[in-house]
Amino acid sequence: MIAGYETGRQDMTEKPVLKILYQDDYLVAVDKPPGLFVHRSFMDKDEQFFALQLVRDQIGRYVYPLHRLDRPTSGVLLFALTQEVARQMGEAFTGKSIRKTYYALTRGHLPGEALIDYPLKEKLDKIGDKFASRDKPEQEAQTYYQNVTTASLPVPLGKYNSVRYSLVKLQPETGRRHQIRRHLAHLRHPIIGDINYGDNKQNPFFIKYFGFKRLMLMAKKLEFTHPVSGKAVVIAADFDRQWLSVFERLGWESF
Repeated sequence: MIAGYETGRQDMTEKPVLKILYQDDYLVAVDKPPGLFVHRSFMDKDEQFFALQLVRDQIGRYVYPLHRLDRPTSGVLLFALTQEVARQMGEAFTGKSIRKTYYALTRGHLPGEALIDYPLKEKLDKIGDKFASRDKPEQEAQTYYQNVTTASLPVPLGKYNSVRYSLVKLQPETGRRHQIRRHLAHLRHPIIGDINYGDNKQNPFFIKYFGFKRLMLMAKKLEFTHPVSGKAVVIAADFDRQWLSVFERLGWESF
């Protein structure tokens, strides 16, 4: 975890160094902390650092972003090092041949496993997408989820006599904006720390009880076939100290 990102804000003056999870002549992957934009956008006028520039400066090469992680989401972020590999990997992402695994801490006990097949209206930015059509039909969206474990705290909150959590493993089959966050909110099990789709009672409680503020969603692993060597590649990030502190307080072992 990089100092200054733990609350989702970039308030440091020193350039952070990102952890490199994988690197060869064609690809590089880093562990993106929460609060860091992937690249410059209209929302970033007050930001100092961006993952694309940080990775470029660390390895001394131009990099091509291959996918997007929302600013508050942490975890595996993959870049290509050549334009041709970027094209090939772009086709792999579009063709759904790359397996993405996320973990989320959600409100309530979400049991079992299932495929969420729930179409989503395209999420548009007021400024960045101001010229885009607002009348597009809903897009297909599927996310597979699996309960990993659950826990309860004997603390009354709202109309409930306890606070309940689930650790959920997720594998999105499509790549709609905020897909995992919106799908879990649709199931009435929103992600803890989600200010857009979350619970306005659970989120403040979590901050007070656990002592930090962030979206509890992590891009844990990417699995794919290397575009040049043809070998299977698995890139995984570790749970950071804030995740581990939650596991400890809820009586869970690390996963």
